[in-house]
Amino acid sequence: MLLDPENTLFVRGATPVLLLADAPVHDALPLLRAPDGAVPLCEGWNIVPRLTLCVVDGPGDHGLVVPALAAPVVGGADDGTAPSDMGDWCADAEQAGGAVVLSLDHLPEALDWSALLSSGTARGGFMPALA
Repeated sequence: MLLDPENTLFVRGATPVLLLADAPVHDALPLLRAPDGAVPLCEGWNIVPRLTLCVVDGPGDHGLVVPALAAPVVGGADDGTAPSDMGDWCADAEQAGGAVVLSLDHLPEALDWSALLSSGTARGGFMPALA
């Protein structure tokens, strides 16, 4: 399934994050439980971070493709909300060995990690990168 890049937000960091909104795989992802901030491994799921396309691959027929080059990327400079580059996000994912993928009902107005990780409605976890 192709996910509209407007329903995504790539966030740079030591462990990069991909936020998904209204994703067709939302119900297939495990409910995220990370009140202490330690994001668990998303068993059976992988991510393929590439400059033009980002693939989130799950068990069976579950998965999606994001036209990454057209998607918004933030982080890296200043307070982490400045626009950034998809190539930098991919480099972050390569260094981290994957990325945290969070599926939400809608993208947040502001990045409040403690609220996102303890909301009880987010799904996902850390997905290892496939080479």
